[in-house]
Amino acid sequence: MQVTEVNFQGVVPIDGYGPGFFRVNDQVIEGAVLVTAERARQWGGVDDLEPLLALAGEVDVIFLGMGADIAHAPAELRNQLEALGVGVEVMNSPAACRTYNVLLSEGRRVAAALLPVEKVLR
Repeated sequence: MQVTEVNFQGVVPIDGYGPGFFRVNDQVIEGAVLVTAERARQWGGVDDLEPLLALAGEVDVIFLGMGADIAHAPAELRNQLEALGVGVEVMNSPAACRTYNVLLSEGRRVAAALLPVEKVLR
């Protein structure tokens, strides 16, 4: 198997995560985070729709990381984003981090809205 190093030059990758935080582009952000190719910032969680809605036209899909476990996205969040042409893929936060990075490395228009993982995953 050939391993190829991914070059994230010029975009913002997710470097890692831990209980209550994410490390994005060599910066630690406590709590929930919203990450795009251009920047990362704290996010107010699934009730904080405005920053997600503002991504319409900039991204094609948002990976919604629900923490350590998979949960349903609030219907209002999904409906409003889809009405604006933005897809929503719900998964646990570790999977959302990985998926975001892979598609980001392919040059896709993606974002990740992530709730923190509060417990250690095994």
